[in-house]
Amino acid sequence: MSALELERIEGLLAEDAPFWRLRQEVPRSRYAIHRAVKRLRRPPAPEPNRSPLRLSLAEREEISRGLAAGESLRVVAGRLGRTPSTVSREVARNGGRASYRACRADRAAVRNMCRPKVAKLARCPRLRAVVEAKLELRWSPQQIASWLVVEFPDDAEMRVSHETIYLSLFVQSRGALRTELTRYLRTKRSVRRPGGKPPNTGQSHIPAMVNIAERPAEADDRAVPGHWESQWCCQAA
Repeated sequence: MSALELERIEGLLAEDAPFWRLRQEVPRSRYAIHRAVKRLRRPPAPEPNRSPLRLSLAEREEISRGLAAGESLRVVAGRLGRTPSTVSREVARNGGRASYRACRADRAAVRNMCRPKVAKLARCPRLRAVVEAKLELRWSPQQIASWLVVEFPDDAEMRVSHETIYLSLFVQSRGALRTELTRYLRTKRSVRRPGGKPPNTGQSHIPAMVNIAERPAEADDRAVPGHWESQWCCQAA
């Protein structure tokens, strides 16, 4: 349906015209007109809750005007009360100084706010196939992430961090990598274990430790010279 036909339907709806008149004025099937009416009467999507740390549409318009006037990013950031790095990243991710547009940048920001997001390995079959092939060769996720940068230096789509690979393996609801690929990991775990200090299992770190209560009987009478020091330690305790 063309924009002109949609505009005509919208005008008739504003006049509370009956459905038969819509069919008479717009040469389309009743199913097409019904879908158009339903779409036009659909309430607008609610405005997403923006964090005060994020740039607003008004701030993006101010950035666009500053760039058009030839101002530096530092001057624009000072007028907005933002750090220069925030404005610099905003301009760089939306086409640079020559191509920056406030409305387009704001729509992209709102789109990126949507959750849940589709995992990169799920939406890029070529990248997923390469990662799965390397996992089957028992490469670690760190090796795969580093190799992709060297093998595809000019292809930004063929980039993935090792954390994303681990997350795709251990969180199967993301639907990115097959769960059976976990057996190719060097740890062969299907659940991620947090790094840092190892968990306390209640066991001593001394291998094959023998409790003092299990010491042999000859250690009590000092019959063997090698038991003298242990006997003294026991008496001191």
